[in-house]
Amino acid sequence: MGPTATGATVQERELLGAAREGDEHAFRRLIERHQGQLHAHCYRMLGSTHDAEDALQDALLRAWRGLSGLEKQASLRPWLYRIATNACLDVIAGRHKRVLPIDYGPSAEAGHLPGHALPEALWVEPYPDEKLGVGDGRAAPEAHFEQREALELAFIAALQHLPPRQRAVLILREVLGFSAREVGDVLDTTVTSVNSALQRARQAVDERLPEQSQQATLRSLGDEGIRDLVERFTDAFEGGDVEAIVALLAEDVTFSMPPYPTWHRGRDAVADSWLMPERRDPGLRYVPTRANGQLALGTYSLDPERGVYLPIALDVLTLRGTSISEVFAFRTTGLLRRFGLPAELPD
Repeated sequence: MGPTATGATVQERELLGAAREGDEHAFRRLIERHQGQLHAHCYRMLGSTHDAEDALQDALLRAWRGLSGLEKQASLRPWLYRIATNACLDVIAGRHKRVLPIDYGPSAEAGHLPGHALPEALWVEPYPDEKLGVGDGRAAPEAHFEQREALELAFIAALQHLPPRQRAVLILREVLGFSAREVGDVLDTTVTSVNSALQRARQAVDERLPEQSQQATLRSLGDEGIRDLVERFTDAFEGGDVEAIVALLAEDVTFSMPPYPTWHRGRDAVADSWLMPERRDPGLRYVPTRANGQLALGTYSLDPERGVYLPIALDVLTLRGTSISEVFAFRTTGLLRRFGLPAELPD
């Protein structure tokens, strides 16, 4: 799975030697091909892009300072993941787990107002997978989940309910394809303990995941089907056509709006929620993007005084067939910058 000490790692060993002598440029070149995947690993552990960035920077600083502890013939990849995993475990030990509104409290009745926003540190955040370059496919033959599948919101939310070390075991084994022995080395435990933790983690996560991943659903729709769904969504919302919006929703659809804890379940409740525009020309515009390997749209609202559209939310959609089964309207507008979306749109 990781590079061996021969052949392809000759350049790696040369860079490692230079980095040990204090060459920061060599160190950056040494870790650059791992950095995107390390960031995704920290995100899976923590459920937050902000926390993941902090943990990754801490991990890279630890790696720079600890180069002397890496044996000359050792593989770099497991060593980096050991440092990053332990940096994440330190973060988890100092804060509450992050959740989605559906895991925070019961659903609200139709027409219920969202109430007060709660601290953003409570919520799972969306992940800009395209911008950070997470590839498709499995990381190694031993991995169980596809790379994008293991970034879907349902999977990330399920991970946050696992005890931290179980979470680490599941990600390292099932997503990244490390062997049980390597995971034991990362967590300073035995292969028996790793296998036991993995069995418990698999069972807990499987209970929370839908039957079909978003990756499988998107493949079944195909490019044309995806374009059609996005067009119908944007046309319905930009035109303020509530009937057309409701027709896109599954019967048991859920709608939530972090950082507000209120969420709704069922087509009737969602039809009478804040998701729906109040008039035929609501002054909305949408810019398609991708988050967590899922369809997403940057939502913009017209500012009549300035004559431009300003960001108000990032909508992440979960699909079941051709219907929308979940809408997550993340109302933290600063998130849009992480997705490379414009700060405003012209009228």
